[in-house]
Amino acid sequence: MEGPLDPAVVAANVVKPVFENARVRVYEAHFAPGVTAPWHAHPDNIIHLLTDASFHITLPEGKEQDLALRAGDTKWMDGGQHEVLNTGKDEARMLVIELK
Repeated sequence: MEGPLDPAVVAANVVKPVFENARVRVYEAHFAPGVTAPWHAHPDNIIHLLTDASFHITLPEGKEQDLALRAGDTKWMDGGQHEVLNTGKDEARMLVIELK
């Protein structure tokens, strides 16, 4: 998602674009323990976990959610804004495939 909440810009501490064409944009995300990807937005997307991960996600309007995911998990994620914190003790790595 391009614009002021583009993760490649505002969360460059975590995400690295690895592929893009007219239909998708793919990121590799690396979250060191305790690291936050600040507020950013995605269109509808798929995440694929490369490692086990524990995240605390802050959503608009103050909603919060904790996720515990396993390496190999693949999940559909509706588009929207969020902030993501790695609450685990290890680095969390995933692929994010954004649909255009």
